[in-house]
Amino acid sequence: MGQNSPMPEPRELTEKKRGARDERDAHEGDAEAHTAAGEAAPASNASAEEPLDERLLLALHAAAEKKAHDLVVLDLREVASFTDYFVIASGTNVRQVQAVADEVQEQLRKRLGVKPARVEGYNTAEWVLLDYGDFILHVFEEKSRRFYDLERLWRDAARVPVPADAAGESGAGGSRDER
Repeated sequence: MGQNSPMPEPRELTEKKRGARDERDAHEGDAEAHTAAGEAAPASNASAEEPLDERLLLALHAAAEKKAHDLVVLDLREVASFTDYFVIASGTNVRQVQAVADEVQEQLRKRLGVKPARVEGYNTAEWVLLDYGDFILHVFEEKSRRFYDLERLWRDAARVPVPADAAGESGAGGSRDER
């Protein structure tokens, strides 16, 4: 298998990561025991309350500006090695999907000087992927999002709350049916 192969990582790598995660979980158990004994707990390297990266927040805000809906952020750091986060958004039609992708690219380029390493699916716009390295933005047309169902596929990933200020006024976390 080449480095660019879309195949999953080898079982040995997955098991090695799982072993590291189990070891980390054991240390977190130690931290709980210290706290129960009234001692200071050792610092943990995984924080659920860790603020999102500025680029990721700007991408969320730009998507919301173009009325993307059902914005979801998945933290993949514990379950994947190719990226840290997935940002998933939906558009109601092909034009809106392209508009969301365009706005995210433009805002990140203008404000932070960042360009995606790769853009896929823009012409058909059923599923546009913008790869920014440590996060990947997926903009789906509604039917394609239901079909591919990345949230189910990556259900082991932690769901990160989308900050209201990053989501704009579009009600990012909500569904269109909630009007």
